[in-house]
Amino acid sequence: MYEENVEYLEYLKRTYERIMDELDVGLHVVNKDGKTILYNKKMMEMEYMKSEDVLDKDLLEVFMFKKGQQSTLLRALEAGEETKNEKQTYFNNKGKEVTTVNNTFPIVEKNEIQGAVEIARDITKIERLVRENIKRKKESKFTFENIIGKSPAIQDVIESAKRATRTSSYVLIVGETGTGKELFAQGIHYESNRASRPFISQNCAALPDNLIESLLFGTKRGAFTGAADHAGLFQQAEGGTLLLDEINSLNIHLQAKLLRVLQEKKVKRIGDTKETSVDVRIIAHINEDPIDAIANKHLRKDLYYRLGVVTLFIPPLRERKEDISLLARHFILKYNKLFQMDVQNISEDVLQLFLSYEWPGNVRELEHVIEAAMNIMGDEEERIERYHLPMQYRTKWEAREEVEEKDPSFKMKAFQTLSLKDQMKSFERYCIVHALRENNFKISKTAHMLGLSRQSLQYRMKRLNIEKE
Repeated sequence: MYEENVEYLEYLKRTYERIMDELDVGLHVVNKDGKTILYNKKMMEMEYMKSEDVLDKDLLEVFMFKKGQQSTLLRALEAGEETKNEKQTYFNNKGKEVTTVNNTFPIVEKNEIQGAVEIARDITKIERLVRENIKRKKESKFTFENIIGKSPAIQDVIESAKRATRTSSYVLIVGETGTGKELFAQGIHYESNRASRPFISQNCAALPDNLIESLLFGTKRGAFTGAADHAGLFQQAEGGTLLLDEINSLNIHLQAKLLRVLQEKKVKRIGDTKETSVDVRIIAHINEDPIDAIANKHLRKDLYYRLGVVTLFIPPLRERKEDISLLARHFILKYNKLFQMDVQNISEDVLQLFLSYEWPGNVRELEHVIEAAMNIMGDEEERIERYHLPMQYRTKWEAREEVEEKDPSFKMKAFQTLSLKDQMKSFERYCIVHALRENNFKISKTAHMLGLSRQSLQYRMKRLNIEKE
């Protein structure tokens, strides 16, 4: 009988531990001496600890609290105090900051406190994101003067963006990764009458759906376990501008909620019953063709029309190669200052290599190449030469030059096969221009001929810089 009881108790213990580790909240229990007796898997993840670092140890031996603050768990143990939805920031034994929202209560038997229990939900990431947004807002202020380029392609976009500063209409900025979309967003904000109000930027692809929803709209205390009163980005950006990067990565369900906020200019926190009016200008980024995004169900059509009151198309670097030397010079000056160097320029050989390259990573890729080259230059060297460039680029260009020497017609072949996307874009432009001429530039008639909606044809004309002749 004794062995059966022991076996059953072991079974209960294993079951109990399994249940504890499956919980989606942190669980921390201390005995009457303040030593940890239960510490589940979720709590380990939240506090970046191992069970052996915490079990059977005094709480204050493991965790540190800010001056004047006390552990909610110790308050429950020593004073019998219960806490509900209380935010607490503290540090683990490696000095890593942790922020949780806690429900804590004492364990009382025969009118004596025998221990204490803490149920915690992690909000460290939300707190960090809020601080990073505030820090970025204070440190990064760009205007149109910070946009480098004299080419007609970039100057046309700058002029369109400057006109957008006169109103508070929503703006959609379309461009490939690395083209500098945020520079335009900040330029619009800081040259508008909202410049003295907040500019807050959030990448919609960086967070899971439940977290981005809480971050955008805010939460009300008690909405879910661990929820606290927290203003969302819409309310934090009151009177200013909220930049939503990669809007096409946002869940379709959340896009519907976002559209409602944009239409009604009111936001409702998660778990709240009342709506709050907000005065926020939205600027959104998208890194793919909006028509493709709608067709692939990455973007709601109604959200696209709502956001695209003003639409800016940022040209990729391969379409404004005359700006490469200016951009290279700009990045050299930037890293001269950072690295305490005195590099003057790039060689003619390197410039020709840059001009022959398609730059799939756009301006950001060019900056990385300049930074990498300057990292390996000697203190006395004043010009970036081919041998300073990263190996993967040198290998690629040297292989191409070798083939060109053997087959002079390779340049034309390379141009024809270098980028299917560019070939398709060129052919698309040819087809649309041809159809427009056939129909005397009548939009509706041309759209019908091409099997497109009027709006789709107008969008493509704008993207491909097609104007009436």
